[in-house]
Amino acid sequence: MTDSAVNYAKIEFVKSAFKMAQLPEEALPEIAFAGRSNVGKSSLINRLVNRRGLVKVSARPGKTQSLNYFIVDGKLYLVDLPGYGFAKVSKKLQDDWQELVTEYLATSPTLRCVVVLIDLRHILKSQDRELVEWLRSRGRPFLIVYTKRDKLSNNEQAKQAASLDAALGMNKQDRVLFSAKTGEGKAELMAAIATFLR
Repeated sequence: MTDSAVNYAKIEFVKSAFKMAQLPEEALPEIAFAGRSNVGKSSLINRLVNRRGLVKVSARPGKTQSLNYFIVDGKLYLVDLPGYGFAKVSKKLQDDWQELVTEYLATSPTLRCVVVLIDLRHILKSQDRELVEWLRSRGRPFLIVYTKRDKLSNNEQAKQAASLDAALGMNKQDRVLFSAKTGEGKAELMAAIATFLR
């Protein structure tokens, strides 16, 4: 599958899975989106597919409690994972999310890439580091996307990105700087995702 073969504008919501038994039966390549609550996951997916309200952007972090499946062009799934690192939900609910997400990331045979979103404005949080290290240890392909680049000057963007790269042991060419507000980085993100779908 090549980049030009995927029409991101042709997207529809399929289902929410609260347990592994509820995952879609049709085996298509999957691109999952993971990140801390409020990192901009919903906004990024909406910008990627040019649909403002497709993924509901909540003012209340921790709202996504399931694996939310969207089918693109009949060819692949985008999977919106619950945000992590938000304390105002019950411990049991956090544990349930964790269990579901961990099992999905560890066992899904059709998962091609985990897009890990990290807020460019802040120093690396321990949960982001743990997720990346866990994916590395499992040999799971991932792509780092630094979000909210429009909140910083170009100079600050470069400085912050270099700092996060160093903390994650990343190369500059292996991540994308993105703004859901302006669309900057969208073309690079689509091209990067395409490399995991070949």
